Amino acid sequence: MSIIERAVVGICKLILWISTTVIFLILVGNTVLRYGSGMSLQWANEVPELLFPWLVMSGIVLAASRGAHITTTFMVEALPPAWQRWLAVGSWTVVAALYGTLAWSTAKMLEIVHDERSQILQIPGSITYACVMCGMAMLAALALQSAWHALRQVPGQEPPATQAGTDAAEQRVPSVHW
Repeated sequence: MSIIERAVVGICKLILWISTTVIFLILVGNTVLRYGSGMSLQWANEVPELLFPWLVMSGIVLAASRGAHITTTFMVEALPPAWQRWLAVGSWTVVAALYGTLAWSTAKMLEIVHDERSQILQIPGSITYACVMCGMAMLAALALQSAWHALRQVPGQEPPATQAGTDAAEQRVPSVHW
């Protein structure tokens, strides 16, 4: 696993753990308060609404880093290995450009949605939109890394294991998502 992938996976796991824990604690605390005293925290609905997009986006990026999305590869596998390689390089480059465009577009929108505020906590709407920007940027980085690995892969040859305990199957270039 490269340093880029380790950083992306680490960040996503951290976001998943923090957001899940905070959402769980808020929901449990609010439930205990509601049934124990008849009161509830006024802000208890806003925080999970703000954290849930971060939870989802980090899960999407983590799934992409593991190649856990649905792929259709039977047509690509019918091509000669050299064509597969160049198709993978081209496809991953286009995917990276599209994710980069989405990240850039979202960054330009942050200023617009920053004026929207949550009702109770007054947290800017740009906090939620920032998760889309960060997620798209991470997906673009992973796609560029896959394009680079596809470019470096020798057609028709499995990549050799480079680390002890790492088999060649783990180092293959992920299939392009169609």
